[in-house]
Amino acid sequence: MDEVLSSLKPGMAIVFGGNRVTYVSEELAGQFRPGDRLVVIQDTGDLLHIPAAEWDIANRAIETATNAFGSLGVVSDDRITAFYNGFADRLQDETLFEPIAEANAHDVEDAEETGRSTTRLNLSDRMRAEMVAGLRIWADGSAGRGEVDERLDHQGWILEQVRSGLGVVGFVFEGRPNVVADATGVIRSGNTVVLRIGSDALGTARAIIQHALDPALADSGLPEGTVTLVDTPSRAAGWAMFSDQRLGLAVARGSGAAVSQLGSVAKQAGVPVSLHGAGGAWIVAAHSAGADELASAVYHSLDRKVCNTLNTVCVVESRAEELVPVFLDALDGAGERLGTKSKLHFTEAVRHLVPDRWFDTVSIDRATGAVSEPQAETIGSRDLGVEWEWEGSPEVTLTVVPSVDEAVLLFNDQSPRFAASLISNDVDEQSRFFQMIDAPFVGNGFTRWVDGQYALNRPELGLSNWQHGRLFGRGGILSGDSVHTIRTRVVQSDPNIGR
Repeated sequence: MDEVLSSLKPGMAIVFGGNRVTYVSEELAGQFRPGDRLVVIQDTGDLLHIPAAEWDIANRAIETATNAFGSLGVVSDDRITAFYNGFADRLQDETLFEPIAEANAHDVEDAEETGRSTTRLNLSDRMRAEMVAGLRIWADGSAGRGEVDERLDHQGWILEQVRSGLGVVGFVFEGRPNVVADATGVIRSGNTVVLRIGSDALGTARAIIQHALDPALADSGLPEGTVTLVDTPSRAAGWAMFSDQRLGLAVARGSGAAVSQLGSVAKQAGVPVSLHGAGGAWIVAAHSAGADELASAVYHSLDRKVCNTLNTVCVVESRAEELVPVFLDALDGAGERLGTKSKLHFTEAVRHLVPDRWFDTVSIDRATGAVSEPQAETIGSRDLGVEWEWEGSPEVTLTVVPSVDEAVLLFNDQSPRFAASLISNDVDEQSRFFQMIDAPFVGNGFTRWVDGQYALNRPELGLSNWQHGRLFGRGGILSGDSVHTIRTRVVQSDPNIGR
């Protein structure tokens, strides 16, 4: 007979992974109350405590979104278009945007007081314009839902493969205000949204929903619950969301560790999940690399820190004497553009190519503020894949390799397998690089092109890497129109058909 877990005791053994044991801490045992839930991550043994109140908040949000999905199927595409235009209009309206800006300023101030990064939190004019542009793209875009992908004519009957909404899409995003608009992209293809945003941006998200999103939903006549905010700063609500099998898809975007944990929760619950976490791009400079091309690629890949920012550079040994100084000058320039000094990490094989001035102690802009440290430091040959989460000072790793093939092997072994670029004037070498490199995003210049709205004219919900294997049946850019399912419909004209 099943029993409900109502308490935990310090030192209680919890089995995970089939043959391993972890133990309940005194803190967890003291916090756990009747009605709470405990999720055991089978890969790591992490014990995730979900208080009953957080479980209920997530449960109600998904219940509302599930009911809305049942009604959205008969809503016209014109009404969905009206929603996107109405949402965009309200974000452009200076009077309506004023309380949103005030909420964001308060979120930024709170984050600064606690020493947290505000680079992605600040709802700048540029971010606002991109949110509006993205909504206009969905307003003008094809619905997708109801489209017939394939039709087969049989004697007396017809079979059609029809695109349809997938269901409720649950999002857990880091503290970026623009994701409130990005997440609504899945409505165009017939889905409803449950959204949890990081605590840093929760106030901004509430203001966007109150003053722009909810009024646009109401005016367009979309079902109540088409977009639902899980209104709590607790991470436990995200775990509760991703444990709910009513989700058609769970999408997590943020720091690598948090995203990986959320992915484990969803996978254990049998919920399809799309993870968007660790990034960090690599550039490989081949023997035929042009110095100007390398300098430009490095400089334009370091304007700010996001997942497609340059992280690691590999220069072939035969050109190292010439190209390492080119790289260092470009790295210097990237720092100067941001009004700061850049930070260099390098393997021991590069030491003789790094001028002494790079070892001076300088001011490096960290998330916690300016820090005095050497501008250049050595790094182990097994640490090339470390992703530098820099704030103001561009931070890059440099190494020298015998060949492009060796650089590819290092990338496939140590990187998050995300974005790679080869600077080479050899067409055959570029082709070989593409065939060998285990990355969803491959180019021959700067790395910051990896973005759904910039590259595909479709606002992205996240960029997937291949850390956990290649993706099935879709590319690495997840956008609103890629969240759908295929249903099969038969129209029988002859009633006497039988097998």
